[in-house]
Amino acid sequence: MFEEAVSYVLDQKNHRETATVCHAFLTDPTFHRFLLQADLAIAEEIREAGCPCGGQLHQSNYRRKPRGLLIQRDDDFCLRYSLCCDQDGCRRRRTPPSLRFLGRKVYWSVFIILLTALEHGLSPRRRQALADQFDLSPKTFYRWQHWWRGTFAASAVWCEWRRLLLPPVGEKELPGALLGRLQGPDLKSRLLALLIPLLPLTSASCADWRMGKALPQKMG
Repeated sequence: MFEEAVSYVLDQKNHRETATVCHAFLTDPTFHRFLLQADLAIAEEIREAGCPCGGQLHQSNYRRKPRGLLIQRDDDFCLRYSLCCDQDGCRRRRTPPSLRFLGRKVYWSVFIILLTALEHGLSPRRRQALADQFDLSPKTFYRWQHWWRGTFAASAVWCEWRRLLLPPVGEKELPGALLGRLQGPDLKSRLLALLIPLLPLTSASCADWRMGKALPQKMG
Protein backbone atom coordinates (compact mmCIF):
# COMPACT_ATOMS: atom_id res chain seq x y z
CA MET A 1 0.00 0.00 0.00
CA PHE A 2 1.13 3.55 -0.63
CA GLU A 3 1.22 4.62 3.03
CA GLU A 4 3.41 1.63 3.83
CA ALA A 5 5.82 2.52 1.03
CA VAL A 6 6.10 6.13 2.20
CA SER A 7 6.51 5.15 5.84
CA TYR A 8 9.10 2.60 4.82
CA VAL A 9 11.11 5.25 3.01
CA LEU A 10 10.88 7.78 5.82
CA ASP A 11 11.77 5.28 8.56
CA GLN A 12 14.74 3.56 6.92
CA LYS A 13 18.20 4.68 8.01
CA ASN A 14 19.68 3.22 4.82
CA HIS A 15 18.05 5.22 2.04
CA ARG A 16 19.19 2.75 -0.58
CA GLU A 17 16.02 0.82 0.21
CA THR A 18 14.06 3.59 -1.53
CA ALA A 19 15.22 2.19 -4.84
CA THR A 20 13.79 -1.21 -3.94
CA VAL A 21 10.34 0.25 -3.31
CA CYS A 22 10.32 2.28 -6.52
CA HIS A 23 12.02 -0.22 -8.79
CA ALA A 24 9.63 -3.00 -7.80
CA PHE A 25 6.75 -0.97 -9.16
CA LEU A 26 8.40 0.85 -12.04
CA THR A 27 9.62 -2.44 -13.50
CA ASP A 28 6.15 -4.01 -13.63
CA PRO A 29 5.43 -4.43 -17.38
CA THR A 30 1.76 -5.36 -16.92
CA PHE A 31 0.73 -1.99 -15.53
CA HIS A 32 2.76 0.01 -18.04
CA ARG A 33 1.34 -1.95 -20.95
CA PHE A 34 -2.14 -1.29 -19.59
CA LEU A 35 -1.40 2.46 -19.66
CA LEU A 36 -0.17 2.13 -23.24
CA GLN A 37 -3.33 0.29 -24.29
CA ALA A 38 -5.46 2.90 -22.54
CA ASP A 39 -3.69 5.75 -24.37
CA LEU A 40 -4.25 3.97 -27.67
CA ALA A 41 -7.94 3.49 -26.87
CA ILE A 42 -8.35 7.18 -25.98
CA ALA A 43 -6.65 8.20 -29.23
CA GLU A 44 -8.91 5.91 -31.24
CA GLU A 45 -12.04 7.32 -29.60
CA ILE A 46 -10.96 10.86 -30.45
CA ARG A 47 -10.02 9.84 -34.00
CA GLU A 48 -13.45 8.31 -34.56
CA ALA A 49 -15.15 11.49 -33.32
CA GLY A 50 -13.33 13.51 -35.99
CA CYS A 51 -12.26 17.13 -36.07
CA PRO A 52 -14.69 19.84 -34.88
CA CYS A 53 -14.55 21.25 -38.44
CA GLY A 54 -16.01 18.01 -39.77
CA GLY A 55 -12.78 16.65 -41.22
CA GLN A 56 -11.24 13.27 -40.56
CA LEU A 57 -8.34 12.85 -38.18
CA HIS A 58 -5.25 10.89 -39.20
CA GLN A 59 -2.32 9.65 -37.16
CA SER A 60 0.54 12.08 -36.75
CA ASN A 61 2.31 10.74 -33.69
CA TYR A 62 5.26 12.28 -31.87
CA ARG A 63 8.30 10.21 -31.05
CA ARG A 64 9.39 10.92 -27.50
CA LYS A 65 12.39 9.86 -25.45
CA PRO A 66 10.70 9.28 -22.10
CA ARG A 67 12.70 8.74 -18.93
CA GLY A 68 11.74 6.78 -15.84
CA LEU A 69 10.43 3.62 -17.51
CA LEU A 70 12.54 0.78 -16.17
CA ILE A 71 11.26 -2.04 -18.36
CA GLN A 72 12.23 -3.33 -21.76
CA ARG A 73 10.06 -1.43 -24.20
CA ASP A 74 9.20 -1.53 -27.87
CA ASP A 75 8.77 1.48 -30.13
CA ASP A 76 5.13 1.99 -29.14
CA PHE A 77 6.16 2.96 -25.62
CA CYS A 78 7.99 5.98 -27.02
CA LEU A 79 5.05 7.30 -29.04
CA ARG A 80 2.93 10.23 -27.92
CA TYR A 81 -0.25 9.59 -29.86
CA SER A 82 -1.39 12.59 -31.87
CA LEU A 83 -3.82 13.29 -34.73
CA CYS A 84 -4.13 15.83 -37.52
CA CYS A 85 -7.18 17.01 -39.50
CA ASP A 86 -7.14 16.18 -43.22
CA GLN A 87 -9.01 19.31 -44.33
CA ASP A 88 -7.15 22.12 -46.11
CA GLY A 89 -7.63 25.34 -44.22
CA CYS A 90 -7.87 23.48 -40.92
CA ARG A 91 -5.12 20.91 -40.42
CA ARG A 92 -5.82 21.21 -36.72
CA ARG A 93 -3.75 18.94 -34.52
CA ARG A 94 -5.48 17.01 -31.77
CA THR A 95 -3.17 15.37 -29.23
CA PRO A 96 -5.26 13.02 -27.07
CA PRO A 97 -4.95 13.04 -23.28
CA SER A 98 -2.49 10.50 -21.92
CA LEU A 99 -2.07 8.34 -18.85
CA ARG A 100 1.65 7.99 -19.64
CA PHE A 101 2.66 11.59 -20.30
CA LEU A 102 1.98 14.67 -18.15
CA GLY A 103 1.97 17.15 -21.01
CA ARG A 104 5.48 17.92 -22.24
CA LYS A 105 7.29 16.47 -19.23
CA VAL A 106 10.13 14.14 -20.10
CA TYR A 107 9.56 11.59 -17.34
CA TRP A 108 6.67 9.12 -17.24
CA SER A 109 3.65 10.28 -15.28
CA VAL A 110 3.80 7.33 -12.87
CA PHE A 111 7.47 8.02 -12.17
CA ILE A 112 6.73 11.69 -11.43
CA ILE A 113 3.86 10.85 -9.07
CA LEU A 114 5.78 8.20 -7.14
CA LEU A 115 8.98 10.18 -6.80
CA THR A 116 7.31 13.43 -5.70
CA ALA A 117 5.12 11.49 -3.26
CA LEU A 118 8.11 9.71 -1.76
CA GLU A 119 10.15 12.90 -1.74
CA HIS A 120 7.62 14.81 0.39
CA GLY A 121 8.84 15.33 3.92
CA LEU A 122 12.34 13.97 3.40
CA SER A 123 15.36 15.66 4.91
CA PRO A 124 17.78 17.34 2.49
CA ARG A 125 20.18 14.41 2.89
CA ARG A 126 17.56 11.80 2.09
CA ARG A 127 16.16 13.90 -0.74
CA GLN A 128 19.62 14.02 -2.27
CA ALA A 129 19.99 10.26 -1.85
CA LEU A 130 16.69 9.76 -3.66
CA ALA A 131 17.82 12.06 -6.45
CA ASP A 132 21.11 10.17 -6.75
CA GLN A 133 19.31 6.83 -7.05
CA PHE A 134 17.39 8.04 -10.10
CA ASP A 135 19.82 10.60 -11.52
CA LEU A 136 17.54 13.57 -10.88
CA SER A 137 18.59 17.16 -10.36
CA PRO A 138 17.14 19.34 -7.55
CA LYS A 139 15.70 21.59 -10.28
CA THR A 140 13.70 18.65 -11.61
CA PHE A 141 12.16 18.01 -8.19
CA TYR A 142 11.38 21.70 -7.88
CA ARG A 143 9.63 21.79 -11.27
CA TRP A 144 7.54 18.79 -10.32
CA GLN A 145 6.58 20.33 -6.99
CA HIS A 146 5.74 23.59 -8.73
CA TRP A 147 3.46 21.73 -11.14
CA TRP A 148 1.51 20.06 -8.33
CA ARG A 149 1.27 23.18 -6.16
CA GLY A 150 0.82 25.61 -9.06
CA THR A 151 -0.67 24.22 -12.28
CA PHE A 152 -2.55 21.33 -10.68
CA ALA A 153 -3.65 23.27 -7.58
CA ALA A 154 -5.13 26.01 -9.82
CA SER A 155 -6.97 23.58 -12.09
CA ALA A 156 -10.68 22.80 -12.18
CA VAL A 157 -9.72 19.17 -11.58
CA TRP A 158 -8.28 19.97 -8.15
CA CYS A 159 -11.08 22.42 -7.28
CA GLU A 160 -13.61 19.64 -7.85
CA TRP A 161 -11.57 17.08 -5.98
CA ARG A 162 -10.74 19.33 -3.05
CA ARG A 163 -14.35 19.90 -2.07
CA LEU A 164 -14.89 16.15 -1.77
CA LEU A 165 -11.96 15.51 0.56
CA LEU A 166 -12.72 15.53 4.28
CA PRO A 167 -10.58 16.27 6.14
CA PRO A 168 -9.05 18.50 3.47
CA VAL A 169 -5.69 17.90 1.79
CA GLY A 170 -3.30 20.85 1.73
CA GLU A 171 -1.66 21.81 -1.54
CA LYS A 172 1.79 21.42 0.01
CA GLU A 173 0.94 17.77 0.69
CA LEU A 174 0.37 16.97 -2.99
CA PRO A 175 0.52 14.43 -4.49
CA GLY A 176 1.35 12.05 -1.64
CA ALA A 177 -1.56 12.86 0.66
CA LEU A 178 -4.02 12.76 -2.23
CA LEU A 179 -2.73 9.41 -3.47
CA GLY A 180 -3.02 8.04 0.05
CA ARG A 181 -6.69 9.08 0.26
CA LEU A 182 -7.79 7.36 -2.93
CA GLN A 183 -9.64 4.09 -2.74
CA GLY A 184 -8.26 0.90 -4.19
CA PRO A 185 -6.98 -2.53 -3.19
CA ASP A 186 -3.38 -1.73 -4.16
CA LEU A 187 -1.03 1.01 -5.29
CA LYS A 188 -1.72 0.34 -8.99
CA SER A 189 -5.42 0.96 -8.49
CA ARG A 190 -4.79 4.16 -6.55
CA LEU A 191 -2.40 5.45 -9.19
CA LEU A 192 -4.98 4.81 -11.89
CA ALA A 193 -7.60 6.59 -9.78
CA LEU A 194 -5.27 9.62 -9.78
CA LEU A 195 -4.16 9.41 -13.40
CA ILE A 196 -7.66 9.32 -14.91
CA PRO A 197 -8.81 12.68 -13.44
CA LEU A 198 -5.47 14.18 -14.54
CA LEU A 199 -6.25 13.41 -18.21
CA PRO A 200 -7.63 16.91 -19.06
CA LEU A 201 -4.34 18.44 -17.85
CA THR A 202 -2.20 16.33 -20.18
CA SER A 203 -3.36 17.90 -23.46
CA ALA A 204 -4.27 21.50 -24.29
CA SER A 205 -5.79 20.59 -27.66
CA CYS A 206 -8.16 17.97 -26.19
CA ALA A 207 -8.79 19.45 -22.75
CA ASP A 208 -12.55 19.32 -23.43
CA TRP A 209 -12.50 15.55 -23.98
CA ARG A 210 -14.51 13.52 -21.50
CA MET A 211 -13.84 9.85 -20.95
CA GLY A 212 -16.43 7.57 -22.46
CA LYS A 213 -15.70 3.87 -22.81
CA ALA A 214 -12.16 4.33 -23.98
CA LEU A 215 -10.20 2.75 -21.15
CA PRO A 216 -9.60 -1.01 -21.09
CA GLN A 217 -11.57 -2.70 -18.35
CA LYS A 218 -8.77 -4.82 -16.90
CA MET A 219 -5.04 -4.65 -16.45
CA GLY A 220 -3.13 -7.40 -18.13
